[in-house]
Amino acid sequence: MARTLRLPAALDRLDQCREFAVGCAREAGLPEAALGKLELILEELLVNVANHAYRNGPDGRGDVELSCRATGGGGFLLDIRDWGVAFDPLAAGEPDLDADVDERPIGGLGIFFVRQMADELAYRREGDANVLTVRLGPA
Repeated sequence: MARTLRLPAALDRLDQCREFAVGCAREAGLPEAALGKLELILEELLVNVANHAYRNGPDGRGDVELSCRATGGGGFLLDIRDWGVAFDPLAAGEPDLDADVDERPIGGLGIFFVRQMADELAYRREGDANVLTVRLGPA
């Protein structure tokens, strides 16, 4: 059964989002060792939504919605939905980790690390919403 939380996409709501998602993950049976990964993934993705999703809107504000559910066997799915500008974070290429720090473009490392930590990531656009699905543990 899915559980959902919808809040303003603001940095001061990160703790509420984290508590919700970690609670759902525990209920789903996600191993304790994977909860740290979940927290890092969630923080990176929510900071991106808070800082970038609504910057072109009339007031620069909007909501973020988290939807959590178990996959069975200790697996966990988290959908992060926003209604900001269309953006597929998975479309960006891999950063050049061998390039000199001064030569690298700003940004792109966060989603790289999210890709490394998640067992699966998927993006889709549903109507006017961006939806990024994160899977940790078995499918």
